[in-house]
Amino acid sequence: MGILSFSLVVVCIIKMVVAQPATDPNEVAALKKLVDYWNLNDKLNLTIDPCNKDATWAPENENPRIACECSSTVCHINHLKIYALDISGVIPRELFELKELMDLNLGQNVLSGPIPPEIRQLSKMQYLSFGINNLTGPVPHELGSLTKLVSLSISSNNFNGHLPTEIGELKSLEQLYIDSSGLSGPIPEELSNLKLLHTIWASDNSFSGKLPEFLGTLTNLKTLRLQGTNLEGPIPLTYGALTKLEDLRIGDLSEGESSLDFLGNYASLSILLLRNCHLVGELPKQLSSFSNLKILDLSFNKLTGQIPNSFQDFASLQYLFLGNNNLKGELPESIISPNLVALDVSFNSISGSLPLNFAKVGLKVNVVGTSINSDNLYDERASTLLQCLDNTKCSNIATSNSFSIKCGGMKQVSTSGIRFDDDSEELGAASYYAGSDNNWAVSSTGSFISNPNGPQSIAQTDTQISGTLDSELYKTARTSSSSLRYYGLGLKNGKYAIELHFAEIQMEDTRSWKGLGKRLFDIYIQGERVVQDFNIQNEAGASKKALVKKFEGNVTNKILDIHFFWAGRGTCCIPVQSTYGPMVSAIHVSKGDEVSSSKSDKKRVGKVVGIAFGCAAGLLIISSIFYLWWMKNSAAHQRIYTGSPTKALTS
Repeated sequence: MGILSFSLVVVCIIKMVVAQPATDPNEVAALKKLVDYWNLNDKLNLTIDPCNKDATWAPENENPRIACECSSTVCHINHLKIYALDISGVIPRELFELKELMDLNLGQNVLSGPIPPEIRQLSKMQYLSFGINNLTGPVPHELGSLTKLVSLSISSNNFNGHLPTEIGELKSLEQLYIDSSGLSGPIPEELSNLKLLHTIWASDNSFSGKLPEFLGTLTNLKTLRLQGTNLEGPIPLTYGALTKLEDLRIGDLSEGESSLDFLGNYASLSILLLRNCHLVGELPKQLSSFSNLKILDLSFNKLTGQIPNSFQDFASLQYLFLGNNNLKGELPESIISPNLVALDVSFNSISGSLPLNFAKVGLKVNVVGTSINSDNLYDERASTLLQCLDNTKCSNIATSNSFSIKCGGMKQVSTSGIRFDDDSEELGAASYYAGSDNNWAVSSTGSFISNPNGPQSIAQTDTQISGTLDSELYKTARTSSSSLRYYGLGLKNGKYAIELHFAEIQMEDTRSWKGLGKRLFDIYIQGERVVQDFNIQNEAGASKKALVKKFEGNVTNKILDIHFFWAGRGTCCIPVQSTYGPMVSAIHVSKGDEVSSSKSDKKRVGKVVGIAFGCAAGLLIISSIFYLWWMKNSAAHQRIYTGSPTKALTS
């Protein structure tokens, strides 16, 4: 009997040793309220202890996920992930009862309202993500209390006001994601305290003032993105100290000329985008010494001089964008290196001939708007296009009064009888071609760097488009990551009515996080900006809904230039990476004294209505005569119109 009692005692002791302690009851109560509030009971069945190691939500790759840290007596929840599950509503106060949290990921949901000041209670937090939600209000200064933070993401929200100076207290911070968050005002100098920062995403905000010099003191930076802000140049020389940079993107500066003198020893640099930065001066020869550089975009600046011969020596370069500058001279003979897949030198005063290997398989070259000899082009239509755009030599093109293009799609005839030409060819990162009748052309530059579906210039959907009888006209669209231009060629001089057809077919307008994206781009007619930060979805009132924008253009040199330009604004990554930039479904242009498609539609509807009334009246008369004789003897195409701006916006 004594042996049996001893055995029972041993078994009990073993059970006590191996038994997992229970989760803190206050945390269990708070977590249950969160699960109820966010309607997650089907995914988090808390009939067992939340910190049970065998729970379905415990593995690292689970979503939602709960992970814990346990002592000999109690477990605390230190990891909570509820990612991309469309939880909604305000952030509940119960969340801040989980005071041992070190990793909180509530990204890609539809949370609304402000971040409560009680966030300061989560003092052990290291990784915090509210990215891609619908949060509003100011960014709370209480975030500065989370001094153990390593990563902070509040990108793609609707905050207002300044970035709080208290962010400068987060001296352990390595990653800061604040792009598309609604912030404004100057970038606080207190960020200079964050010496461990290696990643800053801050594009698409309304920051003001000059580019901060103090960013040059953050010498651990590997990624810096500052596109689509209201910041001014010049680019500070202090940025030359950022020698660990791998990805530098600065663009769309509001004013202030910059040079490339700041470029330092960027041996690790892979992506250099300085597009639309008011850059002046000549191209530095030492750029080619950046042995890891794969993408170089210096387009839409004021760079002068010749392209250095050293540009033949890039070891890894794949994309070279130098378009829309003031460069001159001839292309270096061997500029097309073995790895190069796209070369854009459009709209420069470059002359001479294309390199002998310009036709290599897979290479895309855009030389529109240059004086490069087009005689050795294999495509006769492309040669005709270059000649026409070079000093308006359009003698080989028949004079025209109109053109219509089904952008990104096959040719088709609309219900109003307009014949839209085929524009279904997939364009590369630097491409151009002319339509079948040489009366229009398209030019595109830019690369969707992180597109999970690979390089694409055409968007498409199988969903029916509302607001139109021509749904097929809007199911495909031409897109670009930078610049998309359409030209009317050989046009008679005079005023033209321009109809631009749009439908947002990539971004959603559901109540999901996938509906939180914003596409913004600018529209230029004949070089004059007529719309800034154009948002198709907002103007149409929904995605997958047709919209027609109407403008006028004056042709004086036989050419009409319609330019869609991405100025760094809008979200980048909703619903997937690289969802941004210009998008257009169709273009119809007709001379001012001709009937436009919209007027034609109205006349068409009028004719139909007139015929219908005439038939009805005739039938009524015949019926009346028949009735009197018998007595004597015994019963559209809908469009959305928006007026042209009263005056053009300045560029």
